[in-house]
Amino acid sequence: MQFNYSNPTQIYFGQQQIAAIAKAIPPHSNVLLVYGGGSIKNNGIYDQVAQALSDHQWQEFSGVESNPTVETLDKAVEIVKKDHITYLLAVGGGSVIDGSKYIAAASCYAGDGWDILTGKHKVKKAVPLGAVLTLPATGSESNKAAVVTKKATKDKLSFLSAHVQPQFAVLDPDAMKTLPERQLINGLVDAWVHVCEQYITKPAQGMVQDGFAEALLKNLKQLGDNFSNHDDDAWRANLMWSANQALNGLIGTGVPQDWATHMIGHELTALYGVDHARSLTIIQPSLLRNQIEFKRAKLEQMGINVFGLQPTTDLAERTIAEIEGFYLSLGVATRFTEHGGDKTQVIADILAQLESHGMLVLGENQSITLQEMQLILESAIG
Repeated sequence: MQFNYSNPTQIYFGQQQIAAIAKAIPPHSNVLLVYGGGSIKNNGIYDQVAQALSDHQWQEFSGVESNPTVETLDKAVEIVKKDHITYLLAVGGGSVIDGSKYIAAASCYAGDGWDILTGKHKVKKAVPLGAVLTLPATGSESNKAAVVTKKATKDKLSFLSAHVQPQFAVLDPDAMKTLPERQLINGLVDAWVHVCEQYITKPAQGMVQDGFAEALLKNLKQLGDNFSNHDDDAWRANLMWSANQALNGLIGTGVPQDWATHMIGHELTALYGVDHARSLTIIQPSLLRNQIEFKRAKLEQMGINVFGLQPTTDLAERTIAEIEGFYLSLGVATRFTEHGGDKTQVIADILAQLESHGMLVLGENQSITLQEMQLILESAIG
């Protein structure tokens, strides 16, 4: 193992921590509060944030979508540039935080912000930002990744930059109290797949990474099995912290990572509007079966250490069945059947998008070619 690891995000975890914003943001900052559809005005989060910002100069920008579009975000970029905003505060889930990362980077670039997503422009500077997490799922509140959609072309792309990693993040489990069950389930499943993308690869003798990943998977499995207790303070807190730890960079250091499920799933979301988390549950079981010989050792390890299965010759196959069964137990589909059209055309459209984005080979072994992607999609799409 050889790696460099740093996570500079200051975490304020627990109830009543939103007040920490007052000191976390420098006092003379000109702040832009960024949020989504307005639910934070109904659950008291907005009022708490406003109180914390009472000694700051600030204004707000709302309307960031659940899959943030560059068309919406560029309107915020104009405000940042025009009004000389010096600090961004993202209040929401991963989409709002991802969108704010784009705003932070694009506001310090004279060209078309979409250049950041296509790789034409490498981020060299960004407006500093902080986050108040309301939906645990992506870990975006303490990592350097963001995913943004271009609605006009149905492109969904990502970028990485240390310059957009939040300087601080408030994780108050009370912010989850009014979330619909569907969003809670999506968050749990998203975090689960994030761990899998860094764990179900190939043995790398990363004892700490594997052990921590297995602990997170067992936590998430227990939370899913006890979903009826989701109104409990401890349930909310443990989901919020597990989702954060799933993608703050730690369990992926020094070990192979996959992310093919995400790359293919992004196209399903961009083209057909499938919830991000549910695009992952549709793709992952079929992808694991397609790649089972490459992933057999880690699947067997997961079967024993996470699901408590006994060793057998078909242990890897049984582990995939357990993963799929976990999704189904939460009422989350593992096949895409709502396309309302020709299955062959759906597959062709997704493959065309993957090819146009340069996704010609995926996976930790670079063994998922376009031909294998087609086989995975044929299995995943009903």
